[in-house]
Amino acid sequence: MNNLTNQQKGSLMAFVAIMFITPDSLLIRLSNIDTWGMLFYRGAIPFFVVLVGLLLFYKNNFLKALFKIGYPGIFYVISFSICNITFIISIQNTNVANTLLMVALAPMLSAILGAIFLKEKPDNKTWIAIIVTFIACIYIFYDSLSLGNFYGDLFGLITSFGLACNANIARYAKSTDLVPAAVIGKSCVAIFAFFFVKDFALVGNDLFYIPLMCVMCVAIPFVLVTIAPRFITAAEVNLFFLLETILGPLWVWMVIKEQPSPETIYGGIVIIITIAIHSLLAIKKTQTKTT
Repeated sequence: MNNLTNQQKGSLMAFVAIMFITPDSLLIRLSNIDTWGMLFYRGAIPFFVVLVGLLLFYKNNFLKALFKIGYPGIFYVISFSICNITFIISIQNTNVANTLLMVALAPMLSAILGAIFLKEKPDNKTWIAIIVTFIACIYIFYDSLSLGNFYGDLFGLITSFGLACNANIARYAKSTDLVPAAVIGKSCVAIFAFFFVKDFALVGNDLFYIPLMCVMCVAIPFVLVTIAPRFITAAEVNLFFLLETILGPLWVWMVIKEQPSPETIYGGIVIIITIAIHSLLAIKKTQTKTT
């Protein structure tokens, strides 16, 4: 790892993280636990796993790092907790493809929020990408109304908005380590879900699926994706997230034959191509400035 350039380190971390995330939606579908039980374990297990890692990393300076998150960290905890909850609600109330396509809108929503709150005015290419993806999103929503998936799609959009908030908060407080804030967010998710869980028992395949999901698809990627932007740009990290939008529904289709509607496929193709082109242009522009 020491022999790799920053570009190679960041790209490797982002790629590995997304590869770990891609089976997440499938494992959610395969599990039999109720929504609140799912949320409890997805909060509690990653909380303890990452907390142990932070304690080993910071050692005696852990509390100092925790209190340094400040007000940005508090807002990060709130938005991080909300989008963790809405993601599960969305997955369980619409097609996996629909949820992941809504989540893919996060970079575009982030650009809009950045323009409003950080005074980072998007260029013309970004506004074009925002308009195109917005139209594609409306097309998918219109299809979901007839299929009864609107509720799930709406929560997917809320998840995307939460991720966009996270990105802008992290950018605003870029000199602050917000990993401890995300860990607190996971504990908040577990505590909130705790009061609604009817049965904490994991039976049958859930004894395998739930721990595997929480460690492989949540805890490990969360750490890698948090560290990757230190080595490569946010645009490059977002580009890797398109792999989840493509591979996530593919896993679900191959194993349990959940096939998205033609409208979701067409709208998804437009969203993915638009964001991919926009991200590649942004990366090229960034690299031109640094040379």
